[in-house]
Amino acid sequence: MDIIKQVAEYQPYNEQEKNDKIGILRQLQTNQEDIFSRDNKISHITASAWVVNSDKTKVLMVYHNLYNSWSWLGGHADGDKNLLAVAMREVREESGLTQIRPVSNDIYSLEILTVDGHEKKNRYVSSHLHLNVTYLLEANEEETLSIKPDENSGVSWFNLDEAILASTEPWFQKRIYSKLNEKIAIL
Repeated sequence: MDIIKQVAEYQPYNEQEKNDKIGILRQLQTNQEDIFSRDNKISHITASAWVVNSDKTKVLMVYHNLYNSWSWLGGHADGDKNLLAVAMREVREESGLTQIRPVSNDIYSLEILTVDGHEKKNRYVSSHLHLNVTYLLEANEEETLSIKPDENSGVSWFNLDEAILASTEPWFQKRIYSKLNEKIAIL
């Protein structure tokens, strides 16, 4: 299904998602091709995953070196318009997991995220926005985990409440990770 249609049909969970949906749709409709590439220096599409175990009592997080915080998994679309596939690819790359599946093919959450300017691979990356689409994925918590040294230095399962506390980013704790956990409770 076309990503513009998916975002348009998505039912926002709260005011943050309602407002961010409007912004993401506007950007998708105006910058359709460029928006899927990091070449767009102002804003581009990313896909994240809230990865839970089979009984949905734990979530997988990585210690993200750039942000010095435990965080969800995900990354840039890099031209791929199948954002569920992007989220699944990123989970495999960042965690070493192979046994993952979508709980649903539907969008789980929407966010516009600010990214401060930073160095990556000895090059400066200007501040920009991630127009983020999140999917709920399930994985086998018994499977062996591995880090991706150029991006993270830890991969671990956390109880849902511990996952929020593990993050050192207050906005993510309050607005994103808490919301994602609340939504699990109403599945």
